[in-house]
Amino acid sequence: MKSYWVYILRCSDNSYYTGSTDNLEKRINEHKYGKYKGYTSTRLPVSLVYSQEFQNVKDAIKAERQIKSWSRKKKEALINGDFVLLHYLAECKNESNYINKK
Repeated sequence: MKSYWVYILRCSDNSYYTGSTDNLEKRINEHKYGKYKGYTSTRLPVSLVYSQEFQNVKDAIKAERQIKSWSRKKKEALINGDFVLLHYLAECKNESNYINKK
């Protein structure tokens, strides 16, 4: 069965890049050697800080899109495996949500 991956790279400017691929090792090397002009090629070197395997390409792409929309704190909680903090950061903090929890 084919595998698909979502991954996060830390760039030289300490920013994060999230992507997905069906060949993690090849794709990371493409980033490291600036094969494609774009975000990571102007922020070399990069290092892999997180990856997750999926069996379905749609699931990997869905996870990539979700992670890309996250705050830096949420991405760092995921990278560090801090799922308690990740859950906390994902909770809605607006006033109406707080009132409804009482």
